[in-house]
Amino acid sequence: MSLTSRREVIKTLALGTGSLILSPKILRSANIFKKDRLGIALVGLGYYSTDLLAPALQQTKHCYLAGIVTGTPAKAETWKTKYNIPDKNIYNYQSFDQIANNDDIDVVYVVLPPSMHKEYVIRAANAGKHVFCEKPMAMTVKECQEMIDACNKNKRSLAIGYRLHHEPNTQEYQRIVRQKLLGNVKSVDCAAGYRDDRTDHWKQKKEMGGGVLYDMGVYSIQGARLGTNMEPIAIVSANTSTTRPEIYKNGLDETTTAVLEFPNGVKATIKTSFGENLNYMNIVCEKGDIKIAPYQAYSGVKATSPLGEINNPYNTPWQQAKQMDDDVLSIMNGKAMLVPGEEGLRDIRIVEAIYRSAATKQTVKLV
Repeated sequence: MSLTSRREVIKTLALGTGSLILSPKILRSANIFKKDRLGIALVGLGYYSTDLLAPALQQTKHCYLAGIVTGTPAKAETWKTKYNIPDKNIYNYQSFDQIANNDDIDVVYVVLPPSMHKEYVIRAANAGKHVFCEKPMAMTVKECQEMIDACNKNKRSLAIGYRLHHEPNTQEYQRIVRQKLLGNVKSVDCAAGYRDDRTDHWKQKKEMGGGVLYDMGVYSIQGARLGTNMEPIAIVSANTSTTRPEIYKNGLDETTTAVLEFPNGVKATIKTSFGENLNYMNIVCEKGDIKIAPYQAYSGVKATSPLGEINNPYNTPWQQAKQMDDDVLSIMNGKAMLVPGEEGLRDIRIVEAIYRSAATKQTVKLV
């Protein structure tokens, strides 16, 4: 919207309400200030922000890196110089709430350990910003719901950072399953993991959201759900283990396996691990199998089936750029997010059920 047209809108509103003065926050909520691109602030400048999201934001068409939030002054200086970020768009965790007054920043992307997701999603929503949140969404279903409620209350969008939902090869195998081009799905086998030799990362700390099921396990759970095009009705069995108790302490899982039951007797076997490299999914259908490997690599997803190869090639970090552009376009066009908070909540519900099944050695029903 041009400056002239903005003035006309404001003038009209003022005349119609007795010289009403509208705050910038109200104007944003009314979507009067239209932009060609939305500004994103990254909260947390660890590996994912540094090596993937920031480079992806140099490739996006509909959004750009507008600001950062970090507790490390040295990182702030490095990012300021590298990405030409103005001082007024650089925050720490104490000054974060002042982001409400910054019209450069439209979206806050929370890229913190899972134990911090709830706090910063809610603070961002209360500041009047749309929110992207990395997976796993939160530590509990209750936290997920509180995050959803805060965004709804503030009329802000919430998207969870599931890049694969935006990925064309993933969308193609979903289409095959959804349209039953190979008949009904009979079973799914999905595994996601890598060898993590760190000893003091948040992923090895239970109180910060550590453990493999919350992290890589979400990919396996997603595989079971997307591969069947159904929601599970029970966790038939589950097991958590570690070969390195000196790292994965106090019951923290290095490896988790589970069998999920879906309607019509369909079962999915999932495995996730910080002890070995795992990256595949096999979808067994009536008329042949869809074999996907790698299933969740940043550099691409590849699949074969009786219908032919599924392989749209691209380079890292294309997935992250596509994800953010898609989500920003949803905000700009007033459409529902492809991966809303409710999708993240569904996976955490399953995570909780898997842990209960592993602890009790019993089937846990989900309906």
